[in-house]
Amino acid sequence: MRRRTNQSQRVQQQSALRSTLPVATQRPARPLWPPRRVGISLCSLAAAALMVQAGFLEWVVGTIVDQAVCNIITLILCFSGLLSLVLWFVRESGHAKHFKWLVVSGIIATALLAVAVLRIERVSGDLVPEFYFRWNPSRDRLLPPEQSLAGKGAAASGSAAGLWQGTAQDFPKFLGPLGTGVIDSIALDPDWIASPPQLIWRRQIGAGWSAMSTCGDHAVTLEQRGDEEIVACYSVLTGAQEWSVPVSARHATVLGGIGPRSTPTICDGIVYTAGATGWLHAIDGTTGHVRWRKNILVDLGIDAEAHAAAVSWGRAGSPLVTAELVIVPAGGPLLADGGGNLSLVAFERDGGAVRWTAGSQQISYCTPILVTLAGREMVMVVNESQIAGYDPADGRTLMEAAWPGHSNSDASCTQAVVVGQRQVFVSKGYGIGSALFEIENSAADPLLLRQVWHNASNLKTKFSNVVLYQEHAYGLSDGILECVRIVDGKRQWKSGRYGQGQVLRVGSLLLVQAESGEVVLVDAAPEQQRVRGRLEALPGQTWNNPCLSGNRLLVRNAQEAACYRLPLSAAPLVATDVAAQ
Repeated sequence: MRRRTNQSQRVQQQSALRSTLPVATQRPARPLWPPRRVGISLCSLAAAALMVQAGFLEWVVGTIVDQAVCNIITLILCFSGLLSLVLWFVRESGHAKHFKWLVVSGIIATALLAVAVLRIERVSGDLVPEFYFRWNPSRDRLLPPEQSLAGKGAAASGSAAGLWQGTAQDFPKFLGPLGTGVIDSIALDPDWIASPPQLIWRRQIGAGWSAMSTCGDHAVTLEQRGDEEIVACYSVLTGAQEWSVPVSARHATVLGGIGPRSTPTICDGIVYTAGATGWLHAIDGTTGHVRWRKNILVDLGIDAEAHAAAVSWGRAGSPLVTAELVIVPAGGPLLADGGGNLSLVAFERDGGAVRWTAGSQQISYCTPILVTLAGREMVMVVNESQIAGYDPADGRTLMEAAWPGHSNSDASCTQAVVVGQRQVFVSKGYGIGSALFEIENSAADPLLLRQVWHNASNLKTKFSNVVLYQEHAYGLSDGILECVRIVDGKRQWKSGRYGQGQVLRVGSLLLVQAESGEVVLVDAAPEQQRVRGRLEALPGQTWNNPCLSGNRLLVRNAQEAACYRLPLSAAPLVATDVAAQ
């Protein structure tokens, strides 16, 4: 009994002593809500994310930052804030232990469930993802029965598509008749309120970023339908499929999307196409009969797996057709010859035999074009990290200049454009911007391009191209329409956010195909951006170039295609500045 009393007294004494200790030595109660320091950290991360999106990061690093990079940094900052909050909750909050583990387990389970049931179908040009349930197949596998490939390689209805007679209004290849994204043969009515565009037809279509090319009343494009990459011909008048030619091939990446991305070239009634995995076709436009077919990688002895890793987003260069040749980007690495690369390959139009190969640079996502510089005709192309020109007769190098890029990261997708007789204008995204080059010595062999100016802030074109008009260049600079003076690279204006879309100049007007699918009509004027009209042409992500055949505008994306009749101006055509084209 006495022992119990002594123990009770000791407990009371210890309690009294503890109550007399300084407050600082007592263990404080843990908070149930984040303290001020955590709140300050979260607010700082949120402020940093807002500053990155507002462009303040460029002030810090002293260089131009691509919007996609800004989105990645913003995602990292948001994830850091969420992780900091979770760590505080687990380690320092005063909530019961079982409640903590219940919340954390719920977060982990939700994340695992999301990974299990969702997939990223594709991303936008600024790396914003689009999610789909994993059990839902890609849209190109969901085409209705009437989109089936019955009658492969022949007219879909059993009748011929009709003789192909070219017209002066045809849009026969990538970026139009001149391959420059410029059409000066028609004048559009800019008043789309009084005379709005009229829908002729709309239909579902297979996946891919290919544009349409036309010959008379026939339009051809490339698309992905399931495990087949096809060349499809449609009636411009009705949208009905006339024939299709399939090949077993499928290109699909999360960042690049699904399907082929080059545009057919039509010459003398023959359709030439280059697929995303290396298939090259020559097809009779009237019947859909394959004249010849080549696998570029097999013919050149290219390591297909290594090539796919080096050219990560699929082969995108469209065929250049001359009087005798079909010229396309080649690639690499080669299985022989030390694993090098080939820049271009020329096939004979009659039979498809290889005539020559040219260059040793890896390919980019650009299309070769026939130009004349300093009096020399050449095939100009932007390779992985250079601008180059080759002799169309034998592939000999005639011109070269360094232009930074890697075809599996900061890739070149924008065409180089000839200015006058001696200059080349080029641009790209990923913080590179635009530059003007000039022939340094006309007698040099090869010709050397001297950089006149370079501006990393202007015309950061990513998937699109620039068009020239009256000493100015117009294009989508990281998704915003911009006008730049060619002679010195000085920005005239930058306005209108259209995403990673495309631009086509028609006379003194710009047809801007926004990434959202909307088509916007804008004046090609250096004073300011003036929007003349808007057309909700397509729903969904649109990276495809528009096609204008006469007054018929053909647009498509990875889901749908449509044809609109645009109003024409009654005013006569005004002569344009040909020297700037």
